Amino acid sequence: MVVPWNGVELNDVLDRVGVRPEARYVAFETVVQPDVMVGVRRRVMPFPYVEGLRLDEARHPLTLLATGIYGKPLANQSGAPIRLVVPWKYGFKSIKSIVRISLVADEPPASWPMLNPREYGFYSNVNPKVDHPRWTQATERKIGGGLFSSRVPTLMFNGYEG
Repeated sequence: MVVPWNGVELNDVLDRVGVRPEARYVAFETVVQPDVMVGVRRRVMPFPYVEGLRLDEARHPLTLLATGIYGKPLANQSGAPIRLVVPWKYGFKSIKSIVRISLVADEPPASWPMLNPREYGFYSNVNPKVDHPRWTQATERKIGGGLFSSRVPTLMFNGYEG
């Protein structure tokens, strides 16, 4: 799905704050607001939600800190006031409502891999050569094509390879 995000390259932010040589990962943490976040109140998963990227992934020019979508500021349900966008990874890697970004030496914890490491790995790249434990990633249906549309080959890293 092509989405016109507004924001800044995470790489530009990292350059401004400076990255120490020992940093190999970027860790992210989301806001915790039980009064407005139903999942926190229902204890659907541990909060705060945490996520991470390798430093080289964070420095990719398509890795964005998004502040808007379709030319407008992010709505709460889209991750206001700031969210991560990593187009070649699964959606759960694009953490919403970020309140803390840390540069760390060791692989940071990530919520979904902690909950179910068999199904959700830390890297979580779209890779048609590696099946999910419950389904193939070799083919996909295009959004909007309908349930009976033909499946097409999945592109490595959603077509952002190279």
